[in-house]
Amino acid sequence: MKLGSFLSPDLRNKQFLLLCTSGFLFMASFNMIIPELPNYLTSLGGENYKGLIISLFAVMAAISRPFSGKLADLVGRKPVMIFGAAASAICGLLYPFVGTLFAFFTLRLIHGLSTGFKPTGDTAYLADIINPANRGEALGLLGMSSSAGMAAGPAVGSLLAIHFGLNTMFFVSSMVGVLSIVTVLGMQESVQTTRFKPKMLKISVDDIVEKRVFAPSLVMMMTVFSFGMALTIIPDFSEFHHFENKGLFFSIMLAASIVTRLFSGKASDRLGRVRLLKVGTAALSLSMFIIGASTGPAMFILGGVIYGFSVGINSPTVFAWTVDLADPEKRGRAMATMFIALEIGILLGALISAEIYANQPDRFVYAFASGGVLSLAALGVLHFRIPTKDLR
Repeated sequence: MKLGSFLSPDLRNKQFLLLCTSGFLFMASFNMIIPELPNYLTSLGGENYKGLIISLFAVMAAISRPFSGKLADLVGRKPVMIFGAAASAICGLLYPFVGTLFAFFTLRLIHGLSTGFKPTGDTAYLADIINPANRGEALGLLGMSSSAGMAAGPAVGSLLAIHFGLNTMFFVSSMVGVLSIVTVLGMQESVQTTRFKPKMLKISVDDIVEKRVFAPSLVMMMTVFSFGMALTIIPDFSEFHHFENKGLFFSIMLAASIVTRLFSGKASDRLGRVRLLKVGTAALSLSMFIIGASTGPAMFILGGVIYGFSVGINSPTVFAWTVDLADPEKRGRAMATMFIALEIGILLGALISAEIYANQPDRFVYAFASGGVLSLAALGVLHFRIPTKDLR
């Protein structure tokens, strides 16, 4: 079967292809360094602050979301995407010059601007150019591209660090971010824009919380808790299971996610968002309990595969659900609200899991159990608490 016959017609265009390519490069760029940062922080004397690696990044991403969403609606999707990719590229170049804990954590804060801007612009741009009937399918494919970058980045980053050193890893991460910018420059703007004015940076409550997308945002926050946890303690758990390449788990998990996304986006268009989210969230809870209980590599990897399956279902589905509910004139802000919830979930997952784990291997099981329990709570929200008007 040819790829063209598999895709819906409005997904077979240059702009969508460039968007997916840029998403792949961006995700590869900032994820490339993640598996090696815990040891890098330890070398600076910050072993007890591993939870801040992800949480500070998430804090800045969350703070910047209202600005990126508003600017995406006013000055355009492309400037927001370019700014996010540029933040990733510049920060990659600066890590080798970090010599203190304060400088490291300051840079992590600044690096958070990258995900505060780029994904917001990406999803708003996609909603502009894709027919609503194929929205889930398109978001699934964009997510598949991003997941491919998230899978390739950690594996390549760890290999570069092992064979060529950390500075080479940081430099390559930066160059991949530059390639993402170049790709965006080849895209056409999708909305009418106005010239940037400083007063656009004035933020109101409506710019922070788009009430129409509260339901998917709540589910997003509860389910990505596990991702913040994984980013924080999976590198140490991988070492506990004797994996030299600490990015391998993420590559396996994201490979499962990529395969699932080939079908889950289109399935959500046909079956409904909430119905499919229930399946994905149940799988997420199961994966957390399996990973936490793993005593060897086989069970650890099995949990990663199931986790990838759940992410492959949940991510494009909750994104599509958010766009379904959003006011077309406020899509940037609606996506910003959902991303704020995402960052809060990642932040809490990173901080709470690091506190539970506390660098003691016998506590891994309790850390992952917290993710499994919260996923069950999200399943309860989907089943009992979602208003009928939000169902699809």
